[in-house]
Amino acid sequence: MELRTLRYFVAVAEELHFGRAAERLRMTQPPLSRAIKQLETELGGELLRRSPTGVSLTPAGASLYDEARTLLAQADQARVRVAAAAGTATLTVGTLADSAEQVGNRLAAAYREQHPGVRVRIREADLTDPTTGLRAGLVDVALTRAPFDDTGITTRVLRSDPVGVVLRADDPLAGRESLCRGDLADRLWFRFPDGTDPLWRAFWTGPADPGLRRDGPVIRTAQECRQSVLWDGTVGLTPLSHNLPEGLTAVPMSDMPPSHLVIAWNSADTTPLIRSFVRIATAVAVGRTVRDEPDRAR
Repeated sequence: MELRTLRYFVAVAEELHFGRAAERLRMTQPPLSRAIKQLETELGGELLRRSPTGVSLTPAGASLYDEARTLLAQADQARVRVAAAAGTATLTVGTLADSAEQVGNRLAAAYREQHPGVRVRIREADLTDPTTGLRAGLVDVALTRAPFDDTGITTRVLRSDPVGVVLRADDPLAGRESLCRGDLADRLWFRFPDGTDPLWRAFWTGPADPGLRRDGPVIRTAQECRQSVLWDGTVGLTPLSHNLPEGLTAVPMSDMPPSHLVIAWNSADTTPLIRSFVRIATAVAVGRTVRDEPDRAR
C-alpha cells in the first residue's frame, strides 16, 4: 500500500462521498475511484459500500481507516524529525492582527514540545491581507479570520466568536444589550484600502447599504481601528473575544454572523510540517491533548 493511496482512502472515509473527497484532494473523481478500487483488490475485501447518495464504511473499511490515520501520522512525523535533524526544518506562520493571541501561547508551547528542532518564523500582516501572505508565498500557514477568497486555500475553523461593535465607553449606545446595523446607519464606518479582499471588506466594514455612511477613515491595522473609534466615533467591528483598551467597549451585533478564527494553507503545498501544525493547532483550540492524527481539513 502506498501512503498516497491511504490518503485517498482517508479522504473518502471522512467525506463519505467520492465527489467531495476528490474536491478536497484537488483531483478528479475517476482516478480517485480507480485508486480505491485497486486498494480493495490488493486487500482482498470491500472497504466501502457505494450508493447513489454516497458511501459508507464496511467493517473492514472502518478498521483500515483507524490504521491508515495512524500510519499517515507516523509517516509525517518521521519526515519532520528527519528534516529537523538535518537542520532544514523551517515553518513560517502568518498572523493577522491579534488572531494568534487566541491560541498562540498554548500553540507555541505544544508545537515546541512536539517539534523542538523546527525553526518557526512569525510574520504579522495588516488587515488588508487576510491570507497574511499565503497567496504571495510569504508564509507556509496562517492563523487568521474568515471570510476571504479561499480559492486555492484550505481552511479549518478553530473557533467561532460573536461579533460586536466597538464604541467609546461614553457613547449613548454603549449601554445597550445588543445592536443591529440599522442602529448605526448615521455613524462613520471605517474603510479598507482599495484592493482589499471583497469578502473580507464586506464582512468587517458593513453591507453594501446606501444608507450607511462610507466616508470614514481608511485603516490598515486593528490599532488604527480602535483609535478611530476613540478619537472620531468611527464604527468598528471586532470579535467579542478580543480585549479592548480602557475607554472602549463592545456591544454584540444581533444581525452579524460569527467571526471564524481559522488556520489556512495553500492547498497545493501541504507538507508534513504544515499538516503537523494543523493537527496541533486544532487540538489546542479545542483543549484536546496533542497527539498524532492525520488532518481533516475542509
